[in-house]
Amino acid sequence: MMDNYWKIFQELFGLDEDFDKGKVVRGEISDWDSVGHIALVTKLEETFDIMMEPEDILQFKSFYQGIDILKKYHVDL
Repeated sequence: MMDNYWKIFQELFGLDEDFDKGKVVRGEISDWDSVGHIALVTKLEETFDIMMEPEDILQFKSFYQGIDILKKYHVDL
């Protein structure tokens, strides 16, 4: 499942496979703007069959933070 999660970021934000995941932060990735954020949330919800709460959507600001948020929805990455 972690591969699926990472592939979503790669596809949406044009990241190489070897890109440092610690640097995948909203505001640091040019395509991760407000439109990119909605696309990311939508793709994650579709892929993992979840519906994120608005506060989680707002708090989702990095690759690793997203892992913690998805755990709340019983997505085991």
